[in-house]
Amino acid sequence: MDFLIPAFFSFLITALSVYPTIKIAKKFDLLDNPKKRPHPAQIHTKTIPRAGGLAIFIGIILSIFIFLPLEKHILGIILGTSILLVLGLYDDKSKNFSPYKRLLIQFLAAGFVVVSGVGISFITNPLGGVIRLDSFSFPVNFLGNHQFIVIADIFALFWMIWVMNMINWSKGVDGQMPGIVLVATLVLGILSLKLFLAGDPNQENIAKLSFITAGSALGFFIFNWHPAKIFPGFSGSGVFGLIIASLAILSGAKLATAGLVLLIPATDFMYTFVRRVLQGKSPVWGDRGHLHHLLLNRGLTPQQITCIYMALGVILGALALNLNSKGKLFASVLVALSVLGLILWLNSFGDYSRKHDPDNG
Repeated sequence: MDFLIPAFFSFLITALSVYPTIKIAKKFDLLDNPKKRPHPAQIHTKTIPRAGGLAIFIGIILSIFIFLPLEKHILGIILGTSILLVLGLYDDKSKNFSPYKRLLIQFLAAGFVVVSGVGISFITNPLGGVIRLDSFSFPVNFLGNHQFIVIADIFALFWMIWVMNMINWSKGVDGQMPGIVLVATLVLGILSLKLFLAGDPNQENIAKLSFITAGSALGFFIFNWHPAKIFPGFSGSGVFGLIIASLAILSGAKLATAGLVLLIPATDFMYTFVRRVLQGKSPVWGDRGHLHHLLLNRGLTPQQITCIYMALGVILGALALNLNSKGKLFASVLVALSVLGLILWLNSFGDYSRKHDPDNG
């Protein structure tokens, strides 16, 4: 019950915040109007509010203040997500904010989390042992004393940037992004809960934060399910992405677990990034070449695509919780190659738009 109550509270607050957020979005023109903002990946025809990050932020932050101690890691996450919310809402208002400026915002937000002490001191070697990343450090006094571990914290910074963009690029169909986040945070929550029950007291609050985030994702999922009443916007995907990346580090540096449960969107992200570069395009400018777009082109509905992503995430999450490092590596390679093969096969039956739009993803 200690873990279910925070999750239910976050779910309730997020869900109750959606309709006021819709009113705010309409009042301040935080809207996605396909007639005013044509986009090559556009699939909807109606004007829909884009400011969903506000409801997500309210649900998560209020739950944190009530159920978690405000220690330095949590304060860093609050500060980082606050930056993403404010500048993300500005992005929703401007509608043509440069994706390169978005990237700078992500680095700024992730930087505050890293200097609060959320770093990766080692990586488990699937062939045995660990790879240390904490050989060189110097003291930093930010939200408490912290050793800035140069290689470890730089690695953590780029991990957070990668996860934020991967989550942002996974909101192409209604319900897809909050569905992915829901599954990922439940898996990370179960992992932290297992570690807590095994005798690690530090994992109790990490498990609570995971379930709080899952509750918010579920509360938003209801309104983002097709046909969506609200979109998460850059602010929503940024808040979720930064928290997931931080949870993967704080839950015992279990990046392999998070990587496996997010492997479908991760493989799509890497393929899309490389494809755009090879085509001479900027990797951060959108098109209709994502896996979810290819599935739409083959006749699947947004509801079916969302369910496929969530079902595969559940399967991969179950594997991640029960496999050792070698098993996770083998499963990751096998699944990634399978997804890559599917994308290449789907691409052989059609082309995607050549139009560009300054939308990150």
